[in-house]
Amino acid sequence: MTPQPRPVPAPQQADERTTTLTVGGMTCAACVGRVEKKLGRLDGVAASVNLATGRATVSHPAAVSVTDLIATVEAAGFTAELPEPDPEPEADARPASAGPDDGDDAARAERHRLLVTALLSLPVLVLSMVPGWQFRNWQWLCFVLAAPVALWGAAPFHARALRGLRHGAATMDTLVSLGVAASFSWSAYALFLGGAGTPGMTMPFSLLPTAGDGVAHLYLEAAVGVPLFVLAGRRMEARARRGTGAALRALAELAAKDVAVPTPDGERRIPVSRLRVGDRFLVRPGERVATDGTVVEGSSALDLSLITGESRPVEVGPGAAAVGGAVNSGGLLEVRAGAVGADTQLARITRLVEDAQTGKTKVQRLADAVAAVFVPAVLTVSVTVLGFWLGAGADPQAAVTAAVAVLVVACPCALGLATPTALLAATGRGAQLGILVRGPEALERLRHVDTVVLDKTGTLTTGQMGVTALTARSGGLDATAVLRLAALVEQGSEHPLARAITAHARERHPDPQQLRLPVKDFTATPGHGVEGTADGHRVAVTRPGDLDGLPAPLPEAVRSAEADGHTAVLVTVDGAPEAVFAVGDALRPDSYRAVDHLRRLGLRPVLATGDRAATARAVAGHLAVTEVHAEARPEDKADLVRTLQEQGRRVAVVGDGVNDAAALALADLGIAMGSGTDAAIGAADVTLVREDLQAIADAVRLARRTLGTIRTNLGWAFGYNLITVPLAAVGLLNPMLAAAAMSASSLLVVGNSLRLRAWRPHRATTTARRPHGPRAQTRWETT
Repeated sequence: MTPQPRPVPAPQQADERTTTLTVGGMTCAACVGRVEKKLGRLDGVAASVNLATGRATVSHPAAVSVTDLIATVEAAGFTAELPEPDPEPEADARPASAGPDDGDDAARAERHRLLVTALLSLPVLVLSMVPGWQFRNWQWLCFVLAAPVALWGAAPFHARALRGLRHGAATMDTLVSLGVAASFSWSAYALFLGGAGTPGMTMPFSLLPTAGDGVAHLYLEAAVGVPLFVLAGRRMEARARRGTGAALRALAELAAKDVAVPTPDGERRIPVSRLRVGDRFLVRPGERVATDGTVVEGSSALDLSLITGESRPVEVGPGAAAVGGAVNSGGLLEVRAGAVGADTQLARITRLVEDAQTGKTKVQRLADAVAAVFVPAVLTVSVTVLGFWLGAGADPQAAVTAAVAVLVVACPCALGLATPTALLAATGRGAQLGILVRGPEALERLRHVDTVVLDKTGTLTTGQMGVTALTARSGGLDATAVLRLAALVEQGSEHPLARAITAHARERHPDPQQLRLPVKDFTATPGHGVEGTADGHRVAVTRPGDLDGLPAPLPEAVRSAEADGHTAVLVTVDGAPEAVFAVGDALRPDSYRAVDHLRRLGLRPVLATGDRAATARAVAGHLAVTEVHAEARPEDKADLVRTLQEQGRRVAVVGDGVNDAAALALADLGIAMGSGTDAAIGAADVTLVREDLQAIADAVRLARRTLGTIRTNLGWAFGYNLITVPLAAVGLLNPMLAAAAMSASSLLVVGNSLRLRAWRPHRATTTARRPHGPRAQTRWETT
């Protein structure tokens, strides 16, 4: 079944509890389903298991103890324990979902197993499949090389298959183990007892069974090829899963580790964990606010871009709220803590991301779902074939040959290759196009998306404050002179608006040395602006006041800036208003074309931003987006995603900031800009590396093509089994031909997947006229 969006959890009853368990030993979606099924059999228990994080979130009545839950998981053949408590903030902590400390060691061990298996398998595959290269006693060399692969290389599959059988379950591991065991065991029999060990023996291909030659055939290529290909596919999937904890690790790094608190003797630094509600602490320029609170003394501008995702600075003074994780861009602040630990906004965002990721049960792989029925059926058919031919008086070797042919021909090599090879080709091609995709489930969800929620700052816009327009009054100083004087005064301020003006002046002024003149009598008024004497002129750069007193066309410039959602800044020289700057975040030049392409693909664009309503409406008007959600907090964006999902929409979220992380993780598909924060990238399923929003449309097209390829591969893999298993059962396929058919099916699957490497995105031609909206380039007007 197609997975449904995670429902909003119902309120818990008074006697209901939620417990998180760390589950070990899970390798596939079938394992997840088995754990959930076992736990769900307990009265009143509901479980959601996440394969990527190895966590099970269990809702259970108080009468069901944690010990009972752990015992139930262990009875299913897995390990379970309560997660270890998080270390102190000042330690180099990482979230529990990041995995155990020995994760790197396990990855190295698996990489070593794959490398050794490949080195031993390649000679066996070449010699077995190319009769012309079969020298004297070649079969014994292949046997020596294949034995470690069949025993040690495939050991993880054997162990998990035995564990599954003990608990009455079958997965891909069962198929792999059976295929390897049958192929290798029959080859050993053929070498030692069946006459295949005779020096000078060759093993040609034959399209029909060769009965009566008195020599049993070898199938060592199947014994080594199956574990080699499946190990390679499993390693790809494991690498994708290990990246899931990146979002939580990035969020943890935003939190301050220690904080300066005032004392009668001065100040001292203490760990943030020792801070209590009501305590006062200091925040110097460039430091992060340690926790949510209220400013007691000092004035400054707080950079909330890492928390809200918006580039506009927030002026704070006594009585204003300060958000933990924000960066102090100006003066010294003294803040009284209003929330600590799990009650802070940053902690709430972290919980939203973790809850959303836990609720994303991975799509159960089609091969695993079929394996639960397919493996017992194959075993039954094989035993039945053996008994039938023996009962019919056939030669014992012919009967055994038919039974082994059933097992060999049912070997899941093509099933194991169907998804990983297509994914490998598609992700490689996507990387060349600047699109990084995390796993096959992300591609499947990307293909079915019908609604795209777009963040504004850093996604549709550049994410940096800049001068978008400069309008000088008629009959006054020219724009270049005004810009120079404003930059001279603003260079004494650390305010983000000041940095935008000075940076713009450095780009535009022909002589940078003229921007380094001294400024006298400099004063800065928080929330108002700066003033000083530069080059013999008294210059003030402030927020506009009464527009009626301004000469034309300055009032119109102020209104135009506000209509576009930008900040208007008035420059006064020697008491006379000379110019108005519009400072804001410019749209990316390709934003309109990218959104238009999404509409052409049948996707519904929605704008959600934490910025002001006027700014949001201006951007939406420019992009012809009709649905706008402004002043949206992180939890508001997450709620928007839930609402759309409840309406039956399949939602993708495109964002770049920490404020987008929860929505990215909760959505059916999260798409992060490569220039965004680590938290957003870690929470997303797709990352756009190239600075081109049209990559979103390219990603959708690539996903649709890839999923079509995977469906073709799986159709061939299953169709191959449906045809060849009956042929083997009636004696029309010997194991050698079965192995050849198995190899041919694998080659067809790989060849079909490699076609994705040549895929090119189709560029739709946009002929629609752009609506009027915010300027992407600076406008200079001197009237």
